[in-house]
This record gives sequence, C-alpha cells and structure tokens, in this order.
Amino acid sequence: MLKDSPTSHIYFSQRLRLHYVAWGDPDAPVLLLIHGGRDHCRNWDWVATALKDDYFIVAPDLRGHGDSQWMVGGAYSIVDYIYDVQQLVRQTSIAPMSVIGHSLGAIIALLYAGNYPENVNRLIAVEGMGIMLNQWRMATNRMHEHIRGWVEDVHQLSGRRPRRYATLEEAIQRLQTVNPHLSAEHARHLTIHGSIQNEDGTFSWKFDNYFRVLAPITLSYEETEQIYARISCPTLLVHGQDSWVLHPSQDERVKSMQDVKVQSIANAGHWCHHDQLDEFMQLVRDFL
Repeated sequence: MLKDSPTSHIYFSQRLRLHYVAWGDPDAPVLLLIHGGRDHCRNWDWVATALKDDYFIVAPDLRGHGDSQWMVGGAYSIVDYIYDVQQLVRQTSIAPMSVIGHSLGAIIALLYAGNYPENVNRLIAVEGMGIMLNQWRMATNRMHEHIRGWVEDVHQLSGRRPRRYATLEEAIQRLQTVNPHLSAEHARHLTIHGSIQNEDGTFSWKFDNYFRVLAPITLSYEETEQIYARISCPTLLVHGQDSWVLHPSQDERVKSMQDVKVQSIANAGHWCHHDQLDEFMQLVRDFL
C-alpha cells in the first residue's frame, strides 16, 4: 500500500457537495488530475505520489463518482463537468495549472482547456478524445430514436439496484476481470477506495448507476473541434496500444490543435497509468 495519503476536501457546484483530494505544497506549481467514468480520484494515487514533491496536486471526484454527491434528476452532461471543474478552479484559486485527464476526464480536460486556455499551462489527455465523427453522425441522423432510446435506458436503470458483492475480494476480482493488466496491489487499492460497504455487509461501487447512460444532447463533433482548436498550451495525447479506444491519429480533430504530440504505450490498455506506470511517469515528467 502507498505510504502517503492526501488530504480530503469539499466544494460545492450547482448545489452538489463535491469532493477532492490534494497532495503536496500549496505554493508549488499546480497539477489537476481528472479521473474517468465510473472511477474515482484515488485512482491517481501512484501518479500523485511520484509527483507530489514537485507539484501541488488536486484530484476531484466527478459528480456521481467517488465521494461526490449524485445528481437528482437531469442527466450527466459534459457541460456540467466543465462547470464543476471551473467551480473548483475558482474556489481554490489554483489557476494557472497543468492538467492530466483519463478517458472521460481527458475529454473534460480538453474541453476545459479550450474554453479556458488562459488557465492551462500544459495538458495530457490519456485515452480520451470524445465521440468520433461516424458515431456522432449515426446518433444525429435519427436523433428522435437516440432520445427515445435514452429515455428507455434511464427508465430501465430506475429499477436497477447497484450490484452487491458478498466480499471485498469478490469486488476486487470483478475489477481485475474488467482490466486484466491490473496488478493485485492496484486492484485492491482501487476497490477499497471505489466501493462502499452496505448495511448488510456486502460491497457496492460508489458511482451512480444513472451515469451508465450519458446525456443524449451534447456538443457536436464540429463544436468540439472548434473548442480543441482554442487550446493554446502544449498538449500530449497518450494511447494504450492494447486499448479498445481508437488511436488519436484516426481523429480529425487532432489536426485542429495548435501544439500537440501523440504517444503510444506498448503492453498497455485503457488504463495506461496503471498498466505501465513507470513508462507513463517518464512521459509525464518529460512533458511537464
């Protein structure tokens, strides 16, 4: 287990009680870490431990995740997440800063940096560029079906109870099934911080089940491309060669970015920063 633990803090955004953790000296350069979907802020513990002597590191739990509050009504929208990040930045006065985001967190980081380029010095987006052009076209060509499908999916989720695992070990095994690259140490750590024990002694994941169905109305491919073109800081896109996510070079929006590099990591899947930590940290240090 890791020796050093971060401090825990609360801030508010759109009436939601949101949680974040922090490592290091508040007077040091700031590094914001944004986790992915159905994840939590403590997924960054190894990255933060390696960098906390050089940076003041802030890692939020996104709304509906970790120890942050779940939404009541509405849908989990990418625009809401951008608002949450800006509220955190405003309330803690951490800008300007460097940012690392993973998966959903990478999309949020890219969109935040495009909307607030003055606040971001350097940006690393790991395994996340947003919905691809062909996916967007399929969704928008029959938008009424897309919205009706979302309504039905949310309705189905309304009757779904969060899955319960009889023991912590069973939950750990589930996480390792989803990501076979994870070491036993990482899987246990992520499960401990990503689950809660229910009153009957079973364990469930902390994230809100409603997050499983993303908002049907979002930014278009062309709108995200315009925002990505506004990113003024050096940007690194990191890709795991064994990932199900398409390589960033296959996304036309990369061409709109002003100062961008793409780097792949061998023998790594979607969670590059867990699968090949040493190589990932070398990339991060060199870039920052």
